[in-house]
Amino acid sequence: MKSRAKYYFLMPGVTWVLLFTLFPLLYSLYLSFTNARLGKPTQFIGFQNYINIFSDQKAGEVASVSLFLTIGSLFLTMAFGTFAAWLFNHDLPGLKSFRAILTMPLFAAPIAVGYMGVVIFNEQHGPINNLISSFGGTPVNWITESWAARFAVLLTDTWQWTPFVFIVALAAMQSVPDELIEAARLDTNSGWRIFRYITFPLIAPALGTVSLLRLVETFKILDVPLTLTGGGPGQATQTYTFYAYLQGLRSPFQQGYASAMAYLVVILAIIISSIYFWRVRARFE
Repeated sequence: MKSRAKYYFLMPGVTWVLLFTLFPLLYSLYLSFTNARLGKPTQFIGFQNYINIFSDQKAGEVASVSLFLTIGSLFLTMAFGTFAAWLFNHDLPGLKSFRAILTMPLFAAPIAVGYMGVVIFNEQHGPINNLISSFGGTPVNWITESWAARFAVLLTDTWQWTPFVFIVALAAMQSVPDELIEAARLDTNSGWRIFRYITFPLIAPALGTVSLLRLVETFKILDVPLTLTGGGPGQATQTYTFYAYLQGLRSPFQQGYASAMAYLVVILAIIISSIYFWRVRARFE
């Protein structure tokens, strides 16, 4: 009985992985090779869905939107998160309280953050436009203009995920030996030079890992554009995963085509991750 006890404890976790992780992955992989469509007979069509994606002009347009949001969010979150970590790594009064406040957006559901963005970027009574007007500026049409809507999605995503970079960067900075920093201060009083030549090289592996995670995660963004702009105006904020969602779960309900689109993201993530870890191993071996 004792020898079987460990299996009883493992069964819930194994069952969860099999039912909610492995099975959906394998089943969606199967669907990606079929013409599966709601209410229609399913037939195996090989790689036709994947071929159709590369000839789908709309897929290319939404991929460019995803690429813009990915690069923009990655740059902003890494810059703001690292700067905030550097600032909060100093012994200043009140910083412990501000650390807790700064990490709060990370614990909010992305769909809730999107609805919060609806209020903040409201064109008539939103706080951002009110602030712009108070300084004599012209209010921005955040929801009805294409590029303004894209920046609204970008800023909302950046606001939520900057704390993630902040937490990782701060932990990495606090692991830097104090002896190195004190030795560097004997040669220079420049905080920038100490950060550039001492701190940054030591925290670079952590920043590289968090950059990889943010790169993959941001390319899959769906919740914020879905709730904040609904993909509009027109299709200006419709991302790649948004388009896959519309193809599979809205009309025309092409589950096979949507599954193929989703698996291209998986393949892209595997390629990027493999290249990154190969470079890391080559650097430290």
